[in-house]
Amino acid sequence: MTDLRELYLDLHRHPELSLQEFRTAGVLADALRPLGYEVTTEVGGTGVVGVLRNGDGPVVLLRADIDALPVEEKTGLEYASTARATNSDGENVPVAHACGHDMHATCLIGAAAELARTREEWSGTLLAVFQPAEELGCGARNMVEDGLFDRFGRPDVVLAQHVGPLPAGMIAHGSGPLMAASDAVEVTLFGRGGHGSAPETAVDPVLMAAHAVVRLQGIVSREVSPSERAVVTIGKVQAGTKANVIPETAELGISIRTFNEHTRDIVRNAVERIVRAEAAASGAPREPEFDWHGSTPVLVSDPDATATTVAAFTRHFGQERLIPGAVVNASEDVGVFGTAAGVPTVFWFFGGIDFAARQPGPVAMNHSPEFAPDIEPTLTTGVDALVVAARAWLA
Repeated sequence: MTDLRELYLDLHRHPELSLQEFRTAGVLADALRPLGYEVTTEVGGTGVVGVLRNGDGPVVLLRADIDALPVEEKTGLEYASTARATNSDGENVPVAHACGHDMHATCLIGAAAELARTREEWSGTLLAVFQPAEELGCGARNMVEDGLFDRFGRPDVVLAQHVGPLPAGMIAHGSGPLMAASDAVEVTLFGRGGHGSAPETAVDPVLMAAHAVVRLQGIVSREVSPSERAVVTIGKVQAGTKANVIPETAELGISIRTFNEHTRDIVRNAVERIVRAEAAASGAPREPEFDWHGSTPVLVSDPDATATTVAAFTRHFGQERLIPGAVVNASEDVGVFGTAAGVPTVFWFFGGIDFAARQPGPVAMNHSPEFAPDIEPTLTTGVDALVVAARAWLA
């Protein structure tokens, strides 16, 4: 059987960007095969599916995401990533598992092993789904469009979890909408280039972009009802190559988080209206271009299915290890599986920080260069949670 700690360290040291998870997929497939699973690779690109058929009963889908982020790890750990890769724009970037997907994948291997070892205690079919490209919001959709359910069976429930900066050993659960829908847009603003000493002969897209960035901050505070949740973040501003050259274009990368279609439409329309207005006010020679991509729906943990799963957690872990989870503005695409299959999705968080073993101070969040969960008791908790949740549904 695979040593889970060594598997985690291996995945952590060898992170791969979204849609490039070739080595990761191979390692996970190799870990699944000796357990008796029917293993298929290259599902939806680099996804891996393991199927364990164990008599009549429900079909339960356990999902883990496997991609990493273009982040330079700064944890100081002896097993920290030093990996680099070429991203979709052709840039050489650092890569790290700054969101804990290596922990998710390791936990699913551990759960798959435990369920295979104890198959006399349950009946049904287990689908172990290792999903690529969660960070791009397209991995689940890619697997569905590649015939996931036609090829491997339609599940009765989708179960998934996420590690976070909570006390290790604890499980946070919620019911209904848990995580926001996300939309991303790349905006190109067009100006007219010129010499930095003669701005009157040019149309400056940098100034255009700067005004747009400031105005975009007013969408949530002035156009979204205070009773609704929304976030607009401009995470990328790029323009120019030299201080004394006015460039011809400027680019903005904008991220949007909302919890319903009405608010989503308000924010998306406001983004385009403001950017177009700033371009017109600046005398832009061309209309701005908008490339909308990376849409992820609201993640809803089905109330009835969540109640069934949390009851199993309570019996196994005890009430003292369960805490209510807050609704968060981050996004997850695992709900695509449940929606496409027409079945409930259940999602929970588990803690990754052993506060007693750490120095006092701020705790790094997911996506931070300093984020890395403590291996134990995080790993054991994550494995147990998946096993308990699966058994709550398997006959």
